Amino acid sequence: MLLAPMAWTQDATSTRPQNIALIEKKLNAELDSLLALYKQIHAHPELAFEEAQTSARLAKELRQVGFEVTEKIGGTGVVGVLKHGNGPTILVRADMDALPIIEETGVPYASKVRTRDKDGLEIGVMHACGHDMNVACLVGTARVMAHMKDRWRGTLLFIGQPAEEIGAGAKAMLEAGLLQKFPRPDFGLALHCDGRYPMGHVNYREGQLQANVDSVDILVRGKGGHGAAPHATIDPIVLAARIILDLQTIVSRERNPIEPAVVTVGAIHGGTKHNIIPDNVKMQLTVRTMNDAARKEVLESIVRIAKAAALGARAPEPIVTHRAASFTPALFNEADLTKQMVALFKDVLGPARIHERPMSMGGEDFSQFTRAGIRTFYYHLGTVTPEAYAESKKPGGKALATTHSPFYYPMPEPTLRTGVLTMSMAILELAGKK
Repeated sequence: MLLAPMAWTQDATSTRPQNIALIEKKLNAELDSLLALYKQIHAHPELAFEEAQTSARLAKELRQVGFEVTEKIGGTGVVGVLKHGNGPTILVRADMDALPIIEETGVPYASKVRTRDKDGLEIGVMHACGHDMNVACLVGTARVMAHMKDRWRGTLLFIGQPAEEIGAGAKAMLEAGLLQKFPRPDFGLALHCDGRYPMGHVNYREGQLQANVDSVDILVRGKGGHGAAPHATIDPIVLAARIILDLQTIVSRERNPIEPAVVTVGAIHGGTKHNIIPDNVKMQLTVRTMNDAARKEVLESIVRIAKAAALGARAPEPIVTHRAASFTPALFNEADLTKQMVALFKDVLGPARIHERPMSMGGEDFSQFTRAGIRTFYYHLGTVTPEAYAESKKPGGKALATTHSPFYYPMPEPTLRTGVLTMSMAILELAGKK
């Protein structure tokens, strides 16, 4: 069953052609400045909870079209409120943070930003996940909705969220009182770039879309010494290697093979020189599970396997730290809202441009808003040229540069147009008036 329309809403399909024409007219007028905004943000990326320039620019843009703006919600978070009569409250989120990657796209507006990590190593900073485009689409949608007030009633809650890449920004904004200090949303919407689909296309999934995400640190402890006298040491590098191999059995031998899970050791650090056996090795893991029961079992298995390996090597017990603060719960799209939005998008873009995507083991902290009781819909924008997409489907064809790659960037104009059009139409579908 589709969502029941508000009492003052007419048949939405009758107004769609007019709304599309008005949105496209406004978008044509704003396109150059929106593309300049996108490229400016792309060229000046900021890491999680460091999005000072991006959040200040977003706040300025929202104020210019009439939003009441509050800054520094949950760190660098931005909240803009536009009230316009009685109607639903609709939250629209754009994430703002970039990734620690050196950009290799070669575009004229490529990031040249360098910084240092917590260990003092130089790293690049890049919008390799399209959050710069997400922000530009949010600003474009804000301009459209402010221009089309005669076509909707309600309250818009537009937020610039920090730290999605580390799974902490949505939680920080909620803990800072997002749902208490501002109008509580009836609906929550978000879009995101996807490097696996052609530009002008949209993909979605009803129900569960992504997985639980946990981060685990393991400090493998040994007894250091000379590399020429291993018998006088307890080698934590060998022990770490054993733990890494044993961890693979969690998925291959402990989990039901029809229920996916992922245990990946993404980083390992140990030792300083060829002939020195160190005292310890540090490991960093990402863990992906489908549900809370599987999550509990996999996390417990990691602890058990690490301790057992250390016991077998006569080593001190390893220190296993679960980073509960960065836990990202599984992302779900509400069924009724998803059906309504998909039907709308098929009417707006054409059925051939709307695709149901497979389940992903990726993570997305927009799920925190769902867990907070908001009815949510999250969808993806295709961002690659039709030629590149077709080439990637050929046997031996060139693979696409997907998100989190140093070579990834969305095709700016078509992605921006699709994002602003679909998000604006989604809002009008939920809050449109006769």
